[in-house]
Amino acid sequence: MIPEGTKVLLVDGSGKKHVVTASKSMIEVGKLGVVDGSAICSSAFGGTIRIGAQEFRILRPSVKDLLSIIERRAQIMIPKDSFVIPFHLDLSSGSKVIEGGVGSGALTLVLLKAVSPDGKVFSYETRADYADIARKNISMSEYMPAWNLTIADICTADLVKDVDAAMLDIPNPWEALENIRSSLRTGGHVGCYVPNANQLDSTVRRMRELGFKEVVSFETIQREMIVHEGGVRPSFDMLGHTGYLAFGRKMDG
Repeated sequence: MIPEGTKVLLVDGSGKKHVVTASKSMIEVGKLGVVDGSAICSSAFGGTIRIGAQEFRILRPSVKDLLSIIERRAQIMIPKDSFVIPFHLDLSSGSKVIEGGVGSGALTLVLLKAVSPDGKVFSYETRADYADIARKNISMSEYMPAWNLTIADICTADLVKDVDAAMLDIPNPWEALENIRSSLRTGGHVGCYVPNANQLDSTVRRMRELGFKEVVSFETIQREMIVHEGGVRPSFDMLGHTGYLAFGRKMDG
């Protein structure tokens, strides 16, 4: 049995995905229309249900699932970049992390996954329209209780203190670093994501000026391997440059 209020992923035979909230009342499933939700509540994860003429597999939605179906108002950070961030920020369940620039909420979902169930993500966004889209996207997950969103400029906002980490995905992260530094605990990590080399130069220089240690910057490149009966070869297509990542650590009080 699936309890009411649980987030559920429905996958049809073609692989199309829908996220719904389990309920014993009538619920809306994408463009399929309104259906009797009691069929979902009386099922189990891994099972199937029929909606009209279609059969759907019932699964728990993963972050990867959510990222594939979220509404995108702003350009999102893709998984090859976002999924390395929790490692470099040393995030785990219970961590408190600040996020600057929420966009469509893609990175927010990755951060929430890393700190759940006992941590907290404090996001700061200047644009109300982006914040509205992010709320809609995050609401498809189970992570809303761990998320705090503030409409404010992270460069000047009164930030929550003594956090474990901070991640900036804004055009001018170097202007926010001093404010971020004052909110980090000793030993806490900061990360920045920027699309071009001039921004990276300004960011890394500012990290060093502010006394951050263990400063490192890089880009991630991903290439699929094609496996078939005739052998294995790299794909001719590659996920190349999307942005640069820079990380540093506050080592003093």
